[in-house]
Amino acid sequence: MSLAETLQAGWYGGKRLPWWCYPLATFYRAIVVFRRGLYRLGWLRAVRLPCPVIVVGNITAGGTGKTPLTLALADALHVRGYRPGVVSRGYGGSERGPILLGKASTPAEVGDEPCLIYANAVPVAVGRDRPAAARLLLDAGCDVVIADDGLQHYRLARDIEICVVDGERRFGNARLLPAGPLREPVQRLQQVDFRICNGGHAQADEVSMGLRGGTVRALCDGGSKSVASFAGERVHAVAAIGHPQRFFASLAAQGVDLIPHAFPDHHAFAPEDLAFDDGLPVLMTEKDAVKCRPFAQPHWWSVPVTADLPASFYDALWTKLQAKEHA
Repeated sequence: MSLAETLQAGWYGGKRLPWWCYPLATFYRAIVVFRRGLYRLGWLRAVRLPCPVIVVGNITAGGTGKTPLTLALADALHVRGYRPGVVSRGYGGSERGPILLGKASTPAEVGDEPCLIYANAVPVAVGRDRPAAARLLLDAGCDVVIADDGLQHYRLARDIEICVVDGERRFGNARLLPAGPLREPVQRLQQVDFRICNGGHAQADEVSMGLRGGTVRALCDGGSKSVASFAGERVHAVAAIGHPQRFFASLAAQGVDLIPHAFPDHHAFAPEDLAFDDGLPVLMTEKDAVKCRPFAQPHWWSVPVTADLPASFYDALWTKLQAKEHA
């Protein structure tokens, strides 16, 4: 069992963790509290942009569904008359930035999630200096910035905070890293504007979100068909996301007979990773497809998902955004 698997088993399965996790978690907590305090006291100052900033993030390590929510927000803002853009650190990419994504941008340079968002016709800028990257979006004509996975990046001042919660795994053992999955204490949720529950059962103070993915697209020619067309068929299911089991479970629920292949989050795929040599269809997440498309085979398929949220959430977001703009 790898270290990552050992930690996951401890966080969510009650297994014994290595002893050193606990003193490191205490040290990590001190850093979190100290850093947060520097901003509260004004010793470190956040950079405020001349436009609204909406932060989408989580307080746990691993995937919770932030990217589908980011895309849904961008689409909803566009419908409301805004010109949204997304700023990201570009995790997994070699480019330090700041850089505005273009058609020639690759996952190896700017990260897989930024490439996925850009492929959905949303302007994206990446860089370790997020305020500088966000200014590139303003120069490109954007009038609202969505900070993807930016909840802990306090240097970029924000107007609205949205935290995504994994509705099935929740907060595990509720300990801070590495003794648990938390980036910040659970109490941090009391300070955000919206809590989005992805799957599972939303609590009274949370907005329920579901991921809809009933269509697959061929990596080679873009042709599409329904996931249901694979019902009862043996396929390889590939996922290099924070919680691969969510992807596998969604396919199994639609009757697909799958052989699961879980890879580390943001894994840089090579052709040999998918050389199964049996001719069976290969279904993968949309995030993984952006990395595999350069060497794709005709029987490889992407399974895009769309975030479903209640209209009341968008109405509340719109009201809060308008209030911030006219404050």
